[in-house]
Amino acid sequence: MTLPRESILSRHRIGVLEPVWWLLALLVYFFFPKHLAFASSVLVMAMFALSFDVVLGFAGILTLGNAVFFGVGAYASALIAIGGWHEAITGALAAAVISALLAGTLGPFVLRLTGLPLIMVTLGIGVIFFEAANKATWITGGDDGLSNIDLAPLLGWFRWSLSGGASYLYALAWLGSLFFFTRRIMASPFGVALQGIRENADRMRLIGTPVLRYLVISYVVSAFIAGAAGALWTQTNAFVGLGVFSLDTAIDGLVMLVLGGIGGLYGGLIGAPVYMLVKHFSQEWNPYYWMFFIGGMLILVVRLGRGGILGISSRALSRWHGVRAV
Repeated sequence: MTLPRESILSRHRIGVLEPVWWLLALLVYFFFPKHLAFASSVLVMAMFALSFDVVLGFAGILTLGNAVFFGVGAYASALIAIGGWHEAITGALAAAVISALLAGTLGPFVLRLTGLPLIMVTLGIGVIFFEAANKATWITGGDDGLSNIDLAPLLGWFRWSLSGGASYLYALAWLGSLFFFTRRIMASPFGVALQGIRENADRMRLIGTPVLRYLVISYVVSAFIAGAAGALWTQTNAFVGLGVFSLDTAIDGLVMLVLGGIGGLYGGLIGAPVYMLVKHFSQEWNPYYWMFFIGGMLILVVRLGRGGILGISSRALSRWHGVRAV
């Protein structure tokens, strides 16, 4: 049964409990000042998971290639800073645009594929970029990466520090801006059309929808977000290495999204802190077998029902008080 457009758009109206996530994120700054560097990484990975939600949750594009755009944004940001442009916001914006341009170039060719062929091609592209970055030591630094990335104080006032205070607020501002930008797109007729393509691309073609063009646009939007996340990863760590291109990075983002809930926009924002906290504490407890905890948690969440943590909590709240969480 096809849902009416009003029903689909209503999913993206502000829920009663939705401001709670942003309030908690802001309170972290005041109550956990010694852990803001780690918290900044959580926000960056939440942004990366959000980029996955655009292509997978809304457009139905099965890809493992978003780490390419994350890595390109990360290295582009580093090279921009090393080249002499030390302003962080415009540097991150330029890096995100470079990632989006790359997606716009690859998209018309890659997105003609679906299913397993698409997964394998995007995986292959990721491997190519990883090896290219490994060999191009004169640009990327190879195994050593790029370090000593100097940035000017944010807005000319807030200095970067090891404590991570400025980094955290900077990452939170970026995440909030990109989230609400993405929300506006996905709540528009274009976003509704993307969901129609996800459900039945052939039917959308029959009614005259330019399917490939819409998919490419969603791919570009996703790459822009992933590139911005990569840029912030470099800027907040003052370092970038080959790991940003690795398959592990792509899988981390995908697992975060699945844990939180695909197709709800807040899935990545919920899944990222849960995944990274469980990973952090399980690695401290046992550095060799910590993946057992991640795997068990993932199986448990998937088996309990569709929609990840977000779906489970929303259904529980609806049955209890009839409240839509997010």
